[in-house]
Amino acid sequence: MLFKNTLTLITVLFVISCRQGKDQSLVTKRPNVVFILADDLGYHDLSCMGSSFYETPHIDRIAAEGMVFTNGYATCQVCSPSRASLMSGKFPARHGITDWIGAKTGETWREAGRFNKLLPPENKGHLDLNYTILPEALKAAGYTTFFAGKWHLGGEGSYPEDHGFDINQGGFEQGGPYTGGYFSPFNNPKMEDHEDEIGMSLSMKLAKETAKFITDNQDTTFFAFLSFYAVHSPIQTTKEKWSKYRQKAEESGVAKSGFKMGHFLPIRQEQDNPVYAGLVETMDDAVGHVLQTLDKLGLDDNTIVIFTSDNGGVSAGDAFATSNLPLRGGKGYQYEGGIREPYFIKTPFLDNAGKTSDAPVTGTDFYPTLLELIGEELKPEAHTDGVSLVPLLTGGTIDERSLIWHYPHYGNQGGEPSSIIRLGEWKLIHYYEDGREELYNLDQDLEEDHDVAADHVELAAELSNQLFDYLEEVGALYPEKDPQYDPAKEQEYLERVRNVRMPALEKQRMEFLSKEFDPGNNWWGSEVYNLKP
Repeated sequence: MLFKNTLTLITVLFVISCRQGKDQSLVTKRPNVVFILADDLGYHDLSCMGSSFYETPHIDRIAAEGMVFTNGYATCQVCSPSRASLMSGKFPARHGITDWIGAKTGETWREAGRFNKLLPPENKGHLDLNYTILPEALKAAGYTTFFAGKWHLGGEGSYPEDHGFDINQGGFEQGGPYTGGYFSPFNNPKMEDHEDEIGMSLSMKLAKETAKFITDNQDTTFFAFLSFYAVHSPIQTTKEKWSKYRQKAEESGVAKSGFKMGHFLPIRQEQDNPVYAGLVETMDDAVGHVLQTLDKLGLDDNTIVIFTSDNGGVSAGDAFATSNLPLRGGKGYQYEGGIREPYFIKTPFLDNAGKTSDAPVTGTDFYPTLLELIGEELKPEAHTDGVSLVPLLTGGTIDERSLIWHYPHYGNQGGEPSSIIRLGEWKLIHYYEDGREELYNLDQDLEEDHDVAADHVELAAELSNQLFDYLEEVGALYPEKDPQYDPAKEQEYLERVRNVRMPALEKQRMEFLSKEFDPGNNWWGSEVYNLKP
């Protein structure tokens, strides 16, 4: 493995050297790394991934200049577990963060008023400090490390600076922009507000802090992790962007209805929310600012850029903001809409711009991939559930392996407590409420409309055994039956959702699309900047 990684580094340095020109001396600087993580961005929430409504030219550029992994996954359908996996290289069942940190578990789940059959198990409250995670590994390799944005992997004592980041701008225990919203002042205890930034978007603030770090450290080797709070709820945008997308929706034709009832909650069927679209574009603007900084400083040819999201787009729960169709479900769900993500790796020193890979890959793979790309030995005892994707980035293959998801919770979006295994084209879902299992062939049925478990009994049993062998090996926790469960109360709750909440969501959808829509408060504070003398 050492020879393999040394060879990778030599190749990288040779290509970089050639790009510097014949008259320049051999360049020995390792590649920089910029990792960009969106929050709650769906697989089809980018124009390069098929959206005809959202406009994302700068993120599209990363896809065009890098490799697109069409079967790229987050390791969980909600944020904290998948973020912990990105950092640790471990699946959630192994690292123990299986729901967003702060979620109710055990008997306290009853306080959610959902009247469900099961009580979710304990959820670990912070990223394990004993792990050697990605920024610590890169720091040990000589990298200056920087974090900006959403952390949500623990509170005091488990902040980014406690896990290997030299600088932390904005990362603390909260999972959304709750202290100040998406426009300055942000009132974030880990980030300073400045008078000349009043009215600036949070996404651009994080991008500017990242660009400043890159500028200040252009002569070092750096790792910058830009972790947007966008596009997490509460969704907010400027009047100009709302107006642009409201008109675009109108010109495309507004569907009469935008939701259909799912198992627990209504699920959005249309990409026509102009507020959300503006939030997406604002994040894209911020990505553009970082990419332009790399260009301006001449660092583009020596910087790995990664872009992905932490879970699927929010089609139910939270702000009910987007549709992931034709993928089923969204954030919080066991279906592809909850876990399949935009997944781009730009390695400008390798010849893979504009290429795609359909190999199933996931969030745990970034850690070993980056180690190999910079010429470091892999750390299999650390990134236990990840593999290096360098063979794919260089035109080769990787061995087929099982991907595992474990979400024994209900969450806020309407998904069901379940565990999942994917092997090749096959995906098996185990449900904890009643023990049933569904089997889908994703090559033939990406929409997961046809459960074929009854047609492939032996295969389903084999996958189920593999799944639970892994879960038992890592000591996974499971939900338990609630002895106070009352099916009549649950049914009454579901009727209220269908008859009250879904009509209210349809009404709100049309209000967002109305020419008279006005959220007040100077469009969430975005217009305060323009009011200054």
